[in-house]
Amino acid sequence: MTRGQLEHAIRAACDVTGDTELIIFGSQAILGSHPNAPEALRASIEIDIQPKNFPANTDLLDGALGELSQFHSTHGFYIHGVTIDSATLPAGWDERTIAVSNPRTTRGNTGHCLEAHDLAV
Repeated sequence: MTRGQLEHAIRAACDVTGDTELIIFGSQAILGSHPNAPEALRASIEIDIQPKNFPANTDLLDGALGELSQFHSTHGFYIHGVTIDSATLPAGWDERTIAVSNPRTTRGNTGHCLEAHDLAV
């Protein structure tokens, strides 16, 4: 996985869910705080994402952008729509996320990536 692929995932997931903010967790959230993380930390081809403001739309991600989807076969990675409730996280994690928002995420779309220490927990 690369930072460019993360930014692509943010664009695509926002388009599919109708949200402009996402929570990104799982191993590839490391790309938020460390865009050039060692390859061993970027080995996964899956990004775990939940829409921040419309969590009910999480399931839309698997169908449109998930494993074995056209998106997956075209881009070589996929988005796993999963709720943040499935993760065990330390208190205050949501105040320490790293925002990824730039011209490549388009229209102010933002991926809130778990901070590296919270991710390690």
